[in-house]
Amino acid sequence: MNKIESINWKTFKETLLLNPELDLQFQYAEGKLVDASYHITEIKQAPITSVDCGGVMNAWTEVIVQLWVPEGQQQSRSMKVKKALSIVEVVEKMLPLDVNGTVKIEFGNSEFDTRQMFPNVMTVNGGNLVIDLRPDAVQCKAITRGGSCGTNEKGEENCTTTEKPKVQLKNLAVTAESCCTPGGGCC
Repeated sequence: MNKIESINWKTFKETLLLNPELDLQFQYAEGKLVDASYHITEIKQAPITSVDCGGVMNAWTEVIVQLWVPEGQQQSRSMKVKKALSIVEVVEKMLPLDVNGTVKIEFGNSEFDTRQMFPNVMTVNGGNLVIDLRPDAVQCKAITRGGSCGTNEKGEENCTTTEKPKVQLKNLAVTAESCCTPGGGCC
Protein backbone atom coordinates (compact mmCIF):
# COMPACT_ATOMS: atom_id res chain seq x y z
CA MET A 1 0.00 0.00 0.00
CA ASN A 2 1.35 3.43 -0.88
CA LYS A 3 1.81 5.99 1.85
CA ILE A 4 -0.60 8.88 1.48
CA GLU A 5 0.82 12.37 1.91
CA SER A 6 -0.97 13.80 4.89
CA ILE A 7 -2.80 17.13 4.82
CA ASN A 8 -2.29 19.45 7.76
CA TRP A 9 -5.11 21.30 9.49
CA LYS A 10 -4.15 24.67 7.97
CA THR A 11 -4.37 23.34 4.39
CA PHE A 12 -7.59 21.43 5.11
CA LYS A 13 -9.32 24.45 6.66
CA GLU A 14 -8.09 26.82 3.91
CA THR A 15 -9.66 24.52 1.29
CA LEU A 16 -12.95 24.63 3.19
CA LEU A 17 -12.77 28.43 3.46
CA LEU A 18 -12.33 28.71 -0.33
CA ASN A 19 -15.55 26.73 -0.96
CA PRO A 20 -18.22 27.74 1.61
CA GLU A 21 -21.24 27.40 -0.70
CA LEU A 22 -20.47 23.88 -1.91
CA ASP A 23 -21.97 20.68 -0.51
CA LEU A 24 -19.37 18.76 1.53
CA GLN A 25 -19.06 15.10 0.64
CA PHE A 26 -16.66 12.39 1.76
CA GLN A 27 -15.74 9.39 -0.41
CA TYR A 28 -14.69 6.52 1.87
CA ALA A 29 -14.21 3.84 -0.81
CA GLU A 30 -14.14 3.77 -4.59
CA GLY A 31 -17.53 5.08 -5.74
CA LYS A 32 -18.96 5.17 -2.18
CA LEU A 33 -19.89 8.43 -0.49
CA VAL A 34 -20.73 8.90 3.17
CA ASP A 35 -24.53 9.19 3.32
CA ALA A 36 -25.72 12.79 2.91
CA SER A 37 -27.39 12.70 6.35
CA TYR A 38 -24.01 12.56 8.14
CA HIS A 39 -23.17 14.83 11.07
CA ILE A 40 -19.80 16.08 12.21
CA THR A 41 -20.12 14.86 15.79
CA GLU A 42 -16.80 16.08 17.14
CA ILE A 43 -13.36 17.31 16.26
CA LYS A 44 -10.58 15.82 18.37
CA GLN A 45 -6.97 16.87 18.78
CA ALA A 46 -4.62 14.09 19.75
CA PRO A 47 -0.97 14.70 20.61
CA ILE A 48 0.92 11.48 19.83
CA THR A 49 4.27 10.52 21.36
CA SER A 50 5.87 7.23 20.43
CA VAL A 51 9.16 5.37 20.50
CA ASP A 52 9.75 3.29 17.39
CA CYS A 53 11.51 -0.07 17.14
CA GLY A 54 14.80 1.71 16.42
CA GLY A 55 14.66 3.49 19.77
CA VAL A 56 13.84 6.93 18.38
CA MET A 57 11.17 9.11 19.96
CA ASN A 58 8.59 10.64 17.60
CA ALA A 59 5.90 13.24 18.27
CA TRP A 60 3.10 14.71 16.18
CA THR A 61 -0.45 15.95 16.53
CA GLU A 62 -3.55 14.64 14.79
CA VAL A 63 -6.77 16.59 14.24
CA ILE A 64 -9.57 14.05 13.85
CA VAL A 65 -12.94 14.98 12.37
CA GLN A 66 -15.54 12.39 13.32
CA LEU A 67 -18.50 11.70 11.01
CA TRP A 68 -21.66 9.90 12.13
CA VAL A 69 -24.60 8.78 10.03
CA PRO A 70 -27.81 8.44 12.05
CA GLU A 71 -29.88 5.36 11.23
CA GLY A 72 -33.13 5.88 9.40
CA GLN A 73 -32.49 9.46 8.30
CA GLN A 74 -32.71 10.23 4.61
CA GLN A 75 -31.33 13.35 3.02
CA SER A 76 -30.64 14.14 -0.60
CA ARG A 77 -27.92 16.76 -0.03
CA SER A 78 -24.91 16.83 2.26
CA MET A 79 -24.22 19.74 4.59
CA LYS A 80 -22.75 22.86 3.09
CA VAL A 81 -19.08 23.57 3.69
CA LYS A 82 -20.11 26.72 5.59
CA LYS A 83 -22.04 24.51 8.07
CA ALA A 84 -18.88 22.44 8.64
CA LEU A 85 -16.94 25.70 9.12
CA SER A 86 -19.46 26.84 11.75
CA ILE A 87 -18.72 23.61 13.67
CA VAL A 88 -14.98 24.25 13.29
CA GLU A 89 -15.51 27.77 14.67
CA VAL A 90 -17.29 26.42 17.78
CA VAL A 91 -14.48 23.90 18.33
CA GLU A 92 -11.67 26.42 17.84
CA LYS A 93 -13.19 28.82 20.39
CA MET A 94 -12.65 26.14 23.03
CA LEU A 95 -9.76 24.12 21.60
CA PRO A 96 -7.11 25.86 19.47
CA LEU A 97 -6.26 23.32 16.77
CA ASP A 98 -2.63 22.80 15.74
CA VAL A 99 -2.27 24.24 12.22
CA ASN A 100 0.43 21.64 11.52
CA GLY A 101 -1.65 18.77 12.90
CA THR A 102 -2.25 15.84 10.55
CA VAL A 103 -5.91 15.65 9.53
CA LYS A 104 -7.78 12.39 9.76
CA ILE A 105 -11.44 11.70 9.13
CA GLU A 106 -13.06 9.06 11.35
CA PHE A 107 -15.99 7.22 9.81
CA GLY A 108 -17.77 3.91 9.78
CA ASN A 109 -21.16 2.46 8.97
CA SER A 110 -22.85 -0.96 8.89
CA GLU A 111 -20.91 -1.89 5.76
CA PHE A 112 -17.57 -0.26 6.59
CA ASP A 113 -15.67 -0.73 9.88
CA THR A 114 -14.99 2.52 11.72
CA ARG A 115 -11.51 3.79 11.01
CA GLN A 116 -9.47 6.95 10.70
CA MET A 117 -8.51 7.86 7.15
CA PHE A 118 -6.48 10.57 5.48
CA PRO A 119 -7.98 13.12 3.12
CA ASN A 120 -6.16 12.12 -0.05
CA VAL A 121 -7.41 14.78 -2.45
CA MET A 122 -10.05 17.48 -2.10
CA THR A 123 -11.73 18.25 -5.42
CA VAL A 124 -14.54 20.48 -6.61
CA ASN A 125 -17.01 18.43 -8.64
CA GLY A 126 -20.01 20.47 -9.78
CA GLY A 127 -21.61 21.91 -6.64
CA ASN A 128 -19.67 19.58 -4.33
CA LEU A 129 -16.38 19.63 -2.49
CA VAL A 130 -15.50 15.94 -2.42
CA ILE A 131 -12.90 14.75 0.05
CA ASP A 132 -11.44 11.43 -1.06
CA LEU A 133 -10.42 9.37 1.97
CA ARG A 134 -7.68 6.76 2.00
CA PRO A 135 -6.46 4.48 4.78
CA ASP A 136 -2.99 4.88 6.20
CA ALA A 137 -0.48 2.06 5.87
CA VAL A 138 1.52 0.67 8.75
CA GLN A 139 5.17 1.47 8.29
CA CYS A 140 8.50 1.11 10.03
CA LYS A 141 10.15 4.43 10.85
CA ALA A 142 13.56 2.75 11.28
CA ILE A 143 13.47 1.69 7.62
CA THR A 144 12.74 5.25 6.51
CA ARG A 145 15.95 6.30 8.31
CA GLY A 146 18.05 3.66 6.59
CA GLY A 147 17.72 1.06 9.30
CA SER A 148 16.13 -2.36 9.19
CA CYS A 149 13.20 -4.03 10.81
CA GLY A 150 12.06 -7.61 11.22
CA THR A 151 13.90 -10.70 12.37
CA ASN A 152 17.31 -12.09 11.55
CA GLU A 153 18.06 -15.62 10.38
CA LYS A 154 17.91 -16.86 14.01
CA GLY A 155 14.39 -15.45 14.44
CA GLU A 156 15.61 -12.72 16.78
CA GLU A 157 14.18 -9.21 16.58
CA ASN A 158 16.26 -6.99 14.35
CA CYS A 159 14.91 -3.44 14.53
CA THR A 160 17.95 -1.26 14.21
CA THR A 161 18.87 2.02 12.68
CA THR A 162 22.16 3.68 11.95
CA GLU A 163 20.98 6.51 14.21
CA LYS A 164 20.27 4.31 17.23
CA PRO A 165 22.04 5.84 20.19
CA LYS A 166 24.31 3.72 22.36
CA VAL A 167 23.17 3.96 25.95
CA GLN A 168 25.26 2.88 28.89
CA LEU A 169 23.17 1.94 31.88
CA LYS A 170 24.27 2.59 35.44
CA ASN A 171 22.94 0.85 38.50
CA LEU A 172 21.41 3.60 40.55
CA ALA A 173 20.10 1.33 43.27
CA VAL A 174 20.79 2.79 46.69
CA THR A 175 22.68 0.48 49.03
CA ALA A 176 23.47 0.87 52.70
CA GLU A 177 27.07 1.92 51.87
CA SER A 178 26.06 4.64 49.42
CA CYS A 179 23.18 6.04 51.45
CA CYS A 180 23.53 9.72 52.21
CA THR A 181 23.72 10.40 55.96
CA PRO A 182 24.12 13.63 57.90
CA GLY A 183 27.81 14.53 57.96
CA GLY A 184 28.60 11.90 55.29
CA GLY A 185 29.75 14.54 52.76
CA CYS A 186 27.38 13.49 49.98
CA CYS A 187 25.28 16.66 49.92
